[in-house]
Amino acid sequence: MRTHTSSKEKTSADLYRQIAVTASMIFCLVGSMIGVGVFGGTPIAEAAGGALGTDATLLAPASAAFSIWSVVYAGLVAYTVWQWLPSQRSAQRQRSLGWMVAVSMVLNAVWILSIQAGWLNVSVPVILVLLAVLTVVFLRYSGRPASSWSEAVIVDGTLGLYLGWVCVAVCANIAAALTAAGFDGFGLNEEVWAVAILAVVALVGLGLALKGKGRLAVAAAIGWGLTWIAVGRTSGDMESATTSIAAAVVAAIVLLATVIIRVRSRSHAGAATSALR
Repeated sequence: MRTHTSSKEKTSADLYRQIAVTASMIFCLVGSMIGVGVFGGTPIAEAAGGALGTDATLLAPASAAFSIWSVVYAGLVAYTVWQWLPSQRSAQRQRSLGWMVAVSMVLNAVWILSIQAGWLNVSVPVILVLLAVLTVVFLRYSGRPASSWSEAVIVDGTLGLYLGWVCVAVCANIAAALTAAGFDGFGLNEEVWAVAILAVVALVGLGLALKGKGRLAVAAAIGWGLTWIAVGRTSGDMESATTSIAAAVVAAIVLLATVIIRVRSRSHAGAATSALR
């Protein structure tokens, strides 16, 4: 695979970027530890009056879904170490991604702290900006292939899981904020709203699959979150067969479509390469 290390010399701006990513990672980890109650804070599921609890809304995933954060955080730590490698300091790919990834980690911590403070109305715009930043990151790394399998896993895989999970988390966060604010759905049944939002997630998942030519990490995280929403709605105070089935169907659609798009993309690329020989 070809490399994307710049022919330009390493600059002080590259060093500042590496330091910023590292500082943001530390801030993000501290925020995450606060979010799980390590420093005496209230776990996210119990903060803000339980607005993000597993039975708070129809779009709240079962508690097991949040274990994906451990994988994402481990990946972000690996990414932080990776971008310090001499070969990556002046790499064009890292120059394109580094600052945006740093911003995403700061936003992640700010989101956790806003929930801890009970500021649901603040947490919504924060997570929406986080989603926008990660989408930009996705577009940037999708347009510049990884130079090795290790980079594909550490960089693309981590950032893909991060984006995919946030796509689902945004829905849960908005639903929690609206419920806490007393939103009555304009008289429509809450299951109608849940299915409508899940349909939007399906469109987003398909759009990302097309744009990224079938990147599996994004779809895997979206499928993971939706599957645990489906599981969460099979029992408890917010039991809903309609929402459970809809979430499972959307998860299957996104995953299947992504695999199909990936296979077709690879086959087309192979055909194009053969035609040039």
